[in-house]
Amino acid sequence: MIFIDTVYQRVLALANKEQRGYITPLEFNLLANQAQLEIFEQYFYDLNQFKRQPSEETTFSDMEELIENKLSPFITISSVNSGTTFPTNYRIGRIFQNGHEVRQVDFNEANNIINSQFHEVGLRRNPIYRSSATSGEDIEVFGWNTATTSIGQVTTGVTCEVINKPIKVEWGYNVIGEKALYNAGTSVNFQLHNAEETNLVIKILELAGVIIKHPDIVGITNQEEVQKIQQQKA
Repeated sequence: MIFIDTVYQRVLALANKEQRGYITPLEFNLLANQAQLEIFEQYFYDLNQFKRQPSEETTFSDMEELIENKLSPFITISSVNSGTTFPTNYRIGRIFQNGHEVRQVDFNEANNIINSQFHEVGLRRNPIYRSSATSGEDIEVFGWNTATTSIGQVTTGVTCEVINKPIKVEWGYNVIGEKALYNAGTSVNFQLHNAEETNLVIKILELAGVIIKHPDIVGITNQEEVQKIQQQKA
């Protein structure tokens, strides 16, 4: 968890440096939520990139694990309705059937595997799934069907990772003497990993540079972000 007041004070300090401008609480709340969502969305692009790297690359493996750790607070396991329809979600992660992770294949490959005696033993422990062509359904899972004691579509024991986006943050305040004073009781903190605090400040300042009409702030924060990325890759 990252305290929203800590981020706001850092943003104000940098934005007000050399009288570059002031960000109101309302503006900050809008920008803070946008910044949080952009950082959260980037996890999926980065994770996809690192998963494509050779497995023996320790650095990429470490980065993949780091991103998965950052995503873990937003992931829950839920049942797939009738084994075909996902629950309400922001994104869906891995699919499971009776605890075994299900591998995704395309439509034709699924048909070939299902009809192959060679793959019959493997499907008992390594089920597969494909996108469903049936309206109102999301997937079709194939493996060992205990009801028919044969390989076929499985509709029970199917679960999935449900990924929920971060909750909406808010810097709560009371107006006293025409000044906004922080109210912890009405505030909502960031759910992102503590390591993202600096990223949040940079992202918010990038967006704030447009609103307060000071593009030089964007330039400064872009330099900070480039430097940070270079340090991570070093």
